[in-house]
Amino acid sequence: MGGNDCETCWYYDYDEEYDAYYCMMDLDEDEYYRVFATGQTRCPFYRQGDDYTLARRQ
Repeated sequence: MGGNDCETCWYYDYDEEYDAYYCMMDLDEDEYYRVFATGQTRCPFYRQGDDYTLARRQ
């Protein structure tokens, strides 16, 4: 995992209203530009997580 695999990221979630997955990170305009427009190869907000991680926290 190189830090770009959104499907295993803690912040990747499903929105039932829009029937789509999205990133839950609340990025301001500068952060969004820094992450997506500069061509970085790694997402600085990536955090390993999955359903099992959530179940262990409960």
